[in-house]
Amino acid sequence: MKKIVTVLGARPQFIKAAVVSRNIASQAGLTEVIVHTGQHFDANMSDIFFDEMEIPKPDYNLNINGLGHGGMTGQMLEKIEGVLLSEKPDLVLVYGDTNSTLAGALAAKKLHIPVAHVEAGLRSFNMRMPEEINRIVTDRISDLLFCPTQSAMDNLANEGYANIATQITNAGDVMLDAALFYAKKAKRPPVNLPSEFALCTIHRSENTDDPMRLSNILSGLKEINRKLQIVVPIHPRTRGKLVQIGFNFELSDINFINPVGYFEMIYLINNSKFIITDSGGLQKEAYFFGKHCLVTRDETEWTELIEGGFNFICGSDPRKILDCFESLYKLKTVDFGQPLYGDGEAGNKIILAISDFLDL
Repeated sequence: MKKIVTVLGARPQFIKAAVVSRNIASQAGLTEVIVHTGQHFDANMSDIFFDEMEIPKPDYNLNINGLGHGGMTGQMLEKIEGVLLSEKPDLVLVYGDTNSTLAGALAAKKLHIPVAHVEAGLRSFNMRMPEEINRIVTDRISDLLFCPTQSAMDNLANEGYANIATQITNAGDVMLDAALFYAKKAKRPPVNLPSEFALCTIHRSENTDDPMRLSNILSGLKEINRKLQIVVPIHPRTRGKLVQIGFNFELSDINFINPVGYFEMIYLINNSKFIITDSGGLQKEAYFFGKHCLVTRDETEWTELIEGGFNFICGSDPRKILDCFESLYKLKTVDFGQPLYGDGEAGNKIILAISDFLDL
């Protein structure tokens, strides 16, 4: 029996793991140990995902959160190393671009344990983003790289990965697998929703940690909200940052609601008019459900969505946010059915490649 240790810590990783862990469970000769770093500690941001999506409960919860990047990554590295020394896995599986991703990959590599990185090859080309640093370093030290798109494959080729001893696979996007599998379980959140609304999430540190950017985005949202109601499942960290800049939730016309589970988020996506977000995952989920998306960042890893006219970069400038909103009503029909992210079998392809790597 071959053992995989999976390292998770943030909300999107739980969704991705739901897909791959289900495939691990069905593969003879494989067993999985799940490590939750605790990076997302709010029950609505983590525990609910394990319950709703039927992911096996973590074997380890490291309870590391609320620290700066250095403190968080350092503590994760130390504690994950202890788990790996105890479990002695044949491979460590990491997802995405968080501090949990980097710590898991580093801990494994220093112990000479093979690393597989799901969602490899993505690049924003903005080294001020902690996520960009995490994904570049994780890719470079991984043994198996699973890319979600052809552009991710191209990024690795441009970086010279043909000369690096790494197995690279264009598996497609596990988030598409999840959207297809769980769409039928969508459920309405227990809150009053407008008959028509835009769905918005803001959580990236580049926006929340910069008071001017956060204030500007909020100004843009207020302008849109005068024309179309906005519903915002509020990230706990974002709520705290808004309070710091003097925002009064009780006086706001914007519909701020508590974080929701994945099935409730699917409902909100599917029933919204369009999406406003700085989330990488939600940019794609908008596409999966045929919704346009305004991206409150200055760049995105999902360049194919911009090039195809599905999503729009609007940064933090209130005027540009409003202009992008108004341009949505002038758009011609676009084809949301293009296979940009594979065929919905990414999880199966990933586990077949891992099984082959481990000589199962």
